[in-house]
Amino acid sequence: MPSLLAALSFCAVVFLTVIDAHAWDDTKYPDLKSQWVRAEGAAGEGRFDPTKPPGRLQEPPLTAEYQAIYEANLADQATGGQGVDSTYRCLPGGMPRTMHINSPMEIVVTPDTTHVLIEHIHDNRRIHTDGREWPAGMDDDPMFAGYSIGKWIDEDGDGRFDVLMVETRGLKNPRTYDTSGIPLHRDGRTVVRERIYLDKANPNLLHDEITTIDNALTRPWTVVKNYRRVVTNAPIWWREAICAENNVHVVIGKEDYFLSAEGLLMPAKKDQPPPDLRYFKQSRK
Repeated sequence: MPSLLAALSFCAVVFLTVIDAHAWDDTKYPDLKSQWVRAEGAAGEGRFDPTKPPGRLQEPPLTAEYQAIYEANLADQATGGQGVDSTYRCLPGGMPRTMHINSPMEIVVTPDTTHVLIEHIHDNRRIHTDGREWPAGMDDDPMFAGYSIGKWIDEDGDGRFDVLMVETRGLKNPRTYDTSGIPLHRDGRTVVRERIYLDKANPNLLHDEITTIDNALTRPWTVVKNYRRVVTNAPIWWREAICAENNVHVVIGKEDYFLSAEGLLMPAKKDQPPPDLRYFKQSRK
């Protein structure tokens, strides 16, 4: 009798698993398989808005206070400094900069979560589509990727989902929009809203309409990122990107220094003072 009960229990588990598998109909979702890269390629490097040139010509709608912070950042970069951009230390860029995809992107759709996988500085995201609410204490435990809640929408009523609507909150600082150092507000109350959808005429083109709401802006800032599917009959292999490997930046206090090829500390910009060595025994001259 025990063996019969065990067999029946096993069959019940298998049956429920099969039922659950059939309940997940992936044909209702857009085909996002394969590898995605920036549609504009290297031409989009350093551009949060891919339709505009980098730097000031991005024309971010910053408040006067944050425009001044941006200008001071650009002045520091002009002398060899890093400004307010912290990704040179291998910190993630965070949202919305993550979607600049500095490494190829993979999107994995499951019933409850859509995973956005990007190797560059651990730029991975979980977009929860299971109907959950924002977690309590989210702002006290922020993350660079933030907390993302999404919903699949059937816009044209054909029974298939066309658009993934996403809202992201609970974001950790420091963050900038790009390498030029366009800043986000220090309060971390950024809200990022996205519409992610395949191009109607070209299923190998993916669009992400990103609207950033932030207290450093005079108005919401909307840009559209575009990604191209890598079409190939060959297996796709994914390369790991270890930012810390061979990173020559050394931050001591508030100063950034370089390591030379010999592994010796050297200045990163002209007339840079040496670091404070008070905790080291000084050799007599």
